[in-house]
Amino acid sequence: MFESSQNWQLFGYDVRHIGKQWRMAWREFLWGHDSPIKARFDDRVLVHGLRGDEHYHAGARVPSDGQVGCEAIMLPDSMVLTRTLTLPLAAWSDLESVMALEINAHSPFPPNDTACGWRVLRRDEQALVVLLVLVSQSATMAYLGRSYDCHDPGSYEVWAEVDGQAVVLGGFGEKERERRYRRRLTRVAGYIVSASLAVLSIFAVAAGAKYVEMEKVRATYADVDRQAQDASRLRSALASASETINGVAGYVSAYPDPHRELARLTRLLGDDAFIQQFSMEGPEIRFRGQAANAAKVMEQLTAEPAYAEVTAPQTITKLGNSDMERFVFKVTLAGESP
Repeated sequence: MFESSQNWQLFGYDVRHIGKQWRMAWREFLWGHDSPIKARFDDRVLVHGLRGDEHYHAGARVPSDGQVGCEAIMLPDSMVLTRTLTLPLAAWSDLESVMALEINAHSPFPPNDTACGWRVLRRDEQALVVLLVLVSQSATMAYLGRSYDCHDPGSYEVWAEVDGQAVVLGGFGEKERERRYRRRLTRVAGYIVSASLAVLSIFAVAAGAKYVEMEKVRATYADVDRQAQDASRLRSALASASETINGVAGYVSAYPDPHRELARLTRLLGDDAFIQQFSMEGPEIRFRGQAANAAKVMEQLTAEPAYAEVTAPQTITKLGNSDMERFVFKVTLAGESP
């Protein structure tokens, strides 16, 4: 009751039967009468019948080419009971169980004497049409012994033909052909798996090589980034040092060294003049002194390229009866001294 209350429909399909439908789809693809795989890998069968010997491949009559994997015997129509069943499409996912029920329901022979086979004739959106063939196993073996001197059920496959459709009857020699076909499928599957593994290995090796290359590029990038960071730090340090140097240069330019200016004045004045008082504020120098010829001293100072301007804030005066003159000069530096 719990199960019936659930909605098991997904896009119109009952999800409870997906597994069975998947299995049946693969079975039809590999073992169905219209299977392209079976048409490629199944054995050719030499069929003995009332029309003589004929060659079949994947359930269809083919021209003889001399290559035969196994033999079968086509039963006459008088020994075969046929029934065409129209089943609901939902029966396809569990067709083997449905056919087993149909065989038990319609076989006139005892269960241990019934041999059967079936073939899907048509499947559309509405129904499933299946051809069911029933024979008596004991009557079949009697026919094989009488007509072909065969008393072993596994010696030959037993077939029936209804309206041009060949149906293999189970319980005889068809197991050997099915075994060989299954072995071929296994071998082909092994080839496919091996090829797939080889392709995956190629991709894995390529991916590994790309990963190693990426790691090298990443390491190179990390090294370059580290070097760039070092260069950035050096550039920052250099910029800081440059700012310090510029600041020092500006300070030196704004506040020249008085000792150097004193030395310059000593060189320019010579032995005929001396300085009594010296003061310096930035680029401006003010000093007082005595000289034998103060005007000449002023000319010497004016001729000095390091001085932008030389003025006398006070007049030059003569000192008493001596030959010396007193002067007061104001000098403006022309910038950084050479």
